[in-house]
Amino acid sequence: MTEQPQRQTFAADGVTAPLRHPVFRRIWLASLLSNLGLLIQGVGAAWAMTQMTSSADKVALVQTALMLPIMLISMPAGAIADMYDRRIVALVSLSIALTGATALSVLAWLGLVTPEILLTFCFVVGSGMALFGPAWQSSVTEQVPTETLPSAVALNGISYNIARSFGPAIGGIVVASAGAVAAFAANAVLYIPLLVVLFLWRRTSAPSRLPRERLNRAMVSGVRYIANSPSIRIVLGRTLVTGLIGGSVSALMPLVARDLLHGGAQTYGIMLGAFGMGAIIGALNIAEVRKRMSGEAAVRACTLCMGGAIIAVALSGEPVLTAAALVVAGAVWMLAVALFNIGVQLSAPRWVAGRSLAAFQASIAGGIAIGSWGWGRLTDAAGVETALLVSGALMFASPLFGLWLRMPPVGARNEDAEVLADPEVRLMLTGRSGPLVVEIEYRVDQDNARAFHSVMQEVQLSRQRNGAYGWSIARDIADPELWTERYHCPTWLDYLRQRNRSTQSDRALHQRAQSFHLGPDPVRIRRMLERPFGSVRWKEDTPDRAAREVLPIATAAGGST
Repeated sequence: MTEQPQRQTFAADGVTAPLRHPVFRRIWLASLLSNLGLLIQGVGAAWAMTQMTSSADKVALVQTALMLPIMLISMPAGAIADMYDRRIVALVSLSIALTGATALSVLAWLGLVTPEILLTFCFVVGSGMALFGPAWQSSVTEQVPTETLPSAVALNGISYNIARSFGPAIGGIVVASAGAVAAFAANAVLYIPLLVVLFLWRRTSAPSRLPRERLNRAMVSGVRYIANSPSIRIVLGRTLVTGLIGGSVSALMPLVARDLLHGGAQTYGIMLGAFGMGAIIGALNIAEVRKRMSGEAAVRACTLCMGGAIIAVALSGEPVLTAAALVVAGAVWMLAVALFNIGVQLSAPRWVAGRSLAAFQASIAGGIAIGSWGWGRLTDAAGVETALLVSGALMFASPLFGLWLRMPPVGARNEDAEVLADPEVRLMLTGRSGPLVVEIEYRVDQDNARAFHSVMQEVQLSRQRNGAYGWSIARDIADPELWTERYHCPTWLDYLRQRNRSTQSDRALHQRAQSFHLGPDPVRIRRMLERPFGSVRWKEDTPDRAAREVLPIATAAGGST
């Protein structure tokens, strides 16, 4: 499917299409309440910090404490989401966040909260949500059909921003009338509906025929896949830059309300609500933007508009004008983040979806967390207005990154290909046998040498992101038509995984490479054990470990490499 039909399908289905599916609808409504509670706590925490200290640095650190865990543990969280039942992972992570919110409520009620304690428990809540995020986002593909996935991504953004629109205003009222302790308690209570809905969800998933990877190996697999996927790398790089610069708005919002608008908790809540209302407007127009503009043009337009809106917030001293500027900022911020999210979701295959989305979360959250700290330090040195003006100027300049990291086109989801049959094996192997060396011989017409070599550079990325290492391509100097592709896999089990991680586009690429092959005989493949002493018993009576291990059962599907 090409990019244009995908856009037409998205527009035809409408942004509300995923709500027709009961599981998604229930989880979406419960997550709306959860997001509402998180925003109420955010208002309470930020305002409580302004009451405990006059340091802009510490006020901005509240945002950092909530977002930094996403950057720090997102890759382990993504690996866990891919390795285990995503429903169970979500339940455990929400329980962690609930525990942190409950403990903070109790300590606030006892009057024992200090700036350090507040930041610590914000970090705990953020850690729970960091673990929750990849499991929740990657499970969306199990709740809705592929054709409605972009709409589901947009709806999840709308859920957060509906909460952003009303949560801060409600939080301001709660804090003004009952204090920060009530805001912390409200967050704890509003986690419960999502816990119940996830507990009742009867998720069905086909168990893998191969053993589960260890956590450290799963993290390495995720990093390797992303490092060898140019399109995902570009999206993550643009996401990080946007988060670094645009994080000034959320980080400095309490100071905008207090110092520029001379307001209180309610003013702060209203300003955040205006930003959230704009984000809803942006989310509702994602389909139209994707239909009319390419990804690069849309991101450039969003960053330019946001730069202007941030400058307007810095120069405006009137609440109405500031709120209007924040509506614009929220709309284009939501559009940019949703475009980045959709780009990652539609580029990553199912086996690494959680880790890819975790990397996306790390990019946006890491950018916001680091940027928030930086904007807080700049505010301490030069003031809120100057910090926002610098942020707006940098946002104006950020489209220049498009000259180096141009947003890739986004089409249909790259689906997993059919499972390949295991190759014929006569040597007794265990899952740990290895390293395995694979050599593939191609006979290519000399006139096609340049084109073949170009295709093989793409094959290299395909092999490496799925688990291979030490890849090389060599040409026989005595027989120029003979080319040999060579790569390694750490173990036999890793090789089986590598074979069956290929997507449909990977398989098409491999077939394209094989189409250069000449002659009636097929491409020749050799699979060799690099350290054969592990497959040889030292003595006749030495126990044969391979005989005690159960090797994966071959499937009926075919395949060559």
